[in-house]
Amino acid sequence: MNITKEQIDDLNAVVKVEIVKDDYNEKVESILKNYRKTANIPGFRKGHVPMGMVKKQYGMAVRVDEVNKILQEALGKFLQEEKLDVLGNPLPKNQEDFNWDAEDYNFEFELGMAPKFDVNLKPKKAITSYKIKVDDKMVDSQVTTIRKQYGKLISQTEVAKDSEVTGTFASEKAGIDNQATFEIEQLKGKKNVDAFVGAKPGDVITVKTKSLFSEPATYQAALKISEDEAKDLNAEVTFTLTETNKREQADLDQELFDKLFGKDVVKSATELKDKIKEDGERQFTQQSDQQLMNDVTERLIDETKFDLPSDFLARWIQSTGEKPMTEEEAKEEFARSEKGLRWQLIEGKVVTENELQVTFDELKDYSKDMIKAQMMQYGQMNPEEKELDDIAARILGNQEEVKRLSEQLMNVKMLTFFKENVKLKEKEVTFDEFVKEVYN
Repeated sequence: MNITKEQIDDLNAVVKVEIVKDDYNEKVESILKNYRKTANIPGFRKGHVPMGMVKKQYGMAVRVDEVNKILQEALGKFLQEEKLDVLGNPLPKNQEDFNWDAEDYNFEFELGMAPKFDVNLKPKKAITSYKIKVDDKMVDSQVTTIRKQYGKLISQTEVAKDSEVTGTFASEKAGIDNQATFEIEQLKGKKNVDAFVGAKPGDVITVKTKSLFSEPATYQAALKISEDEAKDLNAEVTFTLTETNKREQADLDQELFDKLFGKDVVKSATELKDKIKEDGERQFTQQSDQQLMNDVTERLIDETKFDLPSDFLARWIQSTGEKPMTEEEAKEEFARSEKGLRWQLIEGKVVTENELQVTFDELKDYSKDMIKAQMMQYGQMNPEEKELDDIAARILGNQEEVKRLSEQLMNVKMLTFFKENVKLKEKEVTFDEFVKEVYN
């Protein structure tokens, strides 16, 4: 057997594999002898079938199978030994004159080679790293929400501006039929508020869906519609009122604090606000970190220039797809996946060059930290080390969990690396400013 590589250009190569009779014949003969012992052919006793008949019936299939096994093993070994950095898998070339009846065979495979490139972590224009601050207005709003959530509902005979109402939105034409509960304060505009104020249980209120609520999320939930449906919907709906209540806010006392955080963790309104601020900043850090990761990813993809073996990859996609694809469909699929592939190559280079691999000990510690955090949510503040080790061992015995946690830990490592090495500029913003700047 002989294997050679012909480099077409920097991104494309052809591997040629020559397999001769001596490479496969001994194994084929051995398999056919075993077939002869077990073959059940009418007119012959088992084990006495003529070898010529066995070869005629099974010989070609056994040879093809054995040659393919040798071929795949040899090709994989060659790629590994030569340390060839390929994209996708080798694609067999179409050889019109190929003949299985011959004794010696020549196979050719196309390779798509990974490009060589450098990653510049110091772009001329710094990437914004947002620091989202929790202001007093947000804290006070959260306190009010908590007091409402844990307060008492007092039944009313008619709707007032501070009421909470329950009823059913309906429109046969728009396909809406959904029970909803919301506060009158969540409605948008005086016209909508006036339509509800003074109504009594059993009354039917007619309103337009457009500009009905101040917040899109409330609008979508109340009418049970998607974000896309909400953009275009402008229908007349009825709201059949079933009940109206006033929510009396809970007192800021020790009973409420204990319900929220456990006994004596928080002991005053000031400590409550500090806790809300602390928790909010932690949540906002997660959001700003994710945005930073997105922005760094986009910048590195845009500024790291390299070519890909596009034609090869389109053919590879066409050959490996679950459903048959035309050449044009394969090219379109490659165009959709190209950005993701570019990031995989950039990420892989950053990981390799900076030794960011995840070790088993790191994965074990990471899983124990997650377990400990989850247990704290249920009041188990000081779990024993053995208990953590046992739970972690069960989790890490599941390969899917190992994969999921490894990806999470790698993201943490990548984020830490980018914070330390990428050119960044910090910008302090409120949450509303962050949303406006990032999502609008």
